[in-house]
Amino acid sequence: MIGRLRGVLVSSRGNGIVIDVGGVGYEVAMTTRDLAALPGIGEEIVVHTHTYVREDDLSLYGFAGESDRDLFRVLLSASGVGPKVAIALLASMTGDEIVRAITGEDPDALTIAPGVGKRGAQKIVLELGPKLAGREIEVVGGLGVGGVRQALEGLGYSTAEINGVVGDLDPTDPIEIQVRTALQRLGRR
Repeated sequence: MIGRLRGVLVSSRGNGIVIDVGGVGYEVAMTTRDLAALPGIGEEIVVHTHTYVREDDLSLYGFAGESDRDLFRVLLSASGVGPKVAIALLASMTGDEIVRAITGEDPDALTIAPGVGKRGAQKIVLELGPKLAGREIEVVGGLGVGGVRQALEGLGYSTAEINGVVGDLDPTDPIEIQVRTALQRLGRR
C-alpha cells in the first residue's frame, strides 16, 4: 500500500492533485481544506495517503497530516461510510470536531457534511464511539462546534438552521464569540 508520497506538485484541481514522484504522476483526492494549504505548483510536498482498493476502484486519498489520514481510516470502518462520505466529513469539520461529535454522542453535528443524513450520523456515532473513546484530541477554542450547536439548540433553533451557520465559524474563536457570530447570522435570515 502507498502510505506517503513525497514529490513535486504538478497540478491542483477542485478535488485533488497530481504529484510527480520519480517521473510517475500520482492522482490524489484531497479535502478542500488540505488543498487550500498546499504550496504552489512546482514545489515539493509530502502527502500522507490511504490507498483505497475495491474490485472496480483503485484510488489514493491524501492528507496533510497523519492524524487526519488515521481518522479517515476509522471513518471507513463504519458500515455505510465510503471514501466520499469520509472525505466530506473531513472537509466539513476538523478531525477534533469529528472526534468530539462522535465521542460526545452528537450525531447532528455530523449532518453538516454533504451525504451524511441523520440516520447515517447516528450509525457513525454508535459504531465509532467505542473505537474513538479515549482518543486524545486537541481542544482548540473551547467546546468548538459541538458547544455552539448545544447553545443554539437550547435557544430553540432547528438542526437545519444550525447547520447553515456553524460551518463558517472560526473554531479558534472563544465559544462566546462563536455563539454571538452564529446568532448574528441567524438573525439575518
